Amino acid sequence: MTEVVDLASLLETLRNTPAMRSKQAIQQPAAVIGRTRQSFSREQLYALPGDDTAAIACGDHFQLLAIEGMLPAFVEAAPWFAGWSAVMANVSDITAMGGRATAVVNAYWHHDNVASQQLLAGIRAACEAYGLLLAGGHTSLTAGNPTALAVAITGIAQTLLSTLHVAPGQVIAMAVDLEGTWHADSAYWKAFEGVPADRLRSKLDVLPRLAEARLLRTAKDISNAGILGSLLMLLETTGCGATVDLAALPAPPDADLARWLQVFPSYGFLMTLDERDWPQVQTAFAFEGVCCERIGKVDASGALNVRLGDRHEQFWNLRAQSFTGFSYPHLDLTPLKLTQQEY
Repeated sequence: MTEVVDLASLLETLRNTPAMRSKQAIQQPAAVIGRTRQSFSREQLYALPGDDTAAIACGDHFQLLAIEGMLPAFVEAAPWFAGWSAVMANVSDITAMGGRATAVVNAYWHHDNVASQQLLAGIRAACEAYGLLLAGGHTSLTAGNPTALAVAITGIAQTLLSTLHVAPGQVIAMAVDLEGTWHADSAYWKAFEGVPADRLRSKLDVLPRLAEARLLRTAKDISNAGILGSLLMLLETTGCGATVDLAALPAPPDADLARWLQVFPSYGFLMTLDERDWPQVQTAFAFEGVCCERIGKVDASGALNVRLGDRHEQFWNLRAQSFTGFSYPHLDLTPLKLTQQEY
């Protein structure tokens, strides 16, 4: 990614992508669901929106719960791939919390019998690849129906990688499986086709293993908001800021920077960790054939700044403008006594 870039114009474009605008629509449920959040404890907040999954304390572990709704046009145009993608996105959410996925259920509406069978076949294939139980769901197959799909997932975590653990001074790292290809002209980077199921699972298991070894603090999967949008969501929970070096991003050879910053990878995570743990984290991903690079550092500014060579620009200031609205900057996050579940 050595092309000459108008950094200010690039960031302005990225702020106004449809995906970024759709994330800002989350402010509406945030105003309702998070209304009383300031009186909650950290353990109670784990179960509320802000992370990639809800995390409900269950004795010595956490039960994880998440759901994905797929774009109707995507389900209509590519039913098998939409079914697969719904499961895969959910698995990434569970993994980003330091968990291991267990089972999925689905709800779909369709008017075409053949297309709905393809949709379910995609869901089933992904469940088999990732070792999940397809536990059932809800079907509405009737002439005149709209096309819609949602898939929910459960998982278990021993040690959470919650964004509530983000704090100034932590290193920001990005891990992505570069052994893939672009899906047509989209921003979707596929790194699962032709990969044996045991390899898919082994690569995912890096994050919960690092969490349980206390080598990661937080994680978030890179979603359709792209790299900077996903990082903004990671920072927003505690109101932290960061500076990110765009030249340090792990990327395919000769990748176009504008396209790569909007990437939605089948395997891609942003993480924060303590400086001392960086060598072990990078080695753990490298052992699985996953590229992991440190790309920045968390600070207390409340702003996400980027640099590219000697150029510096601000992407977003969370103190001036919220993003999703799920922010808990006033929560007392002073160091707590370490337990198996939390930092």
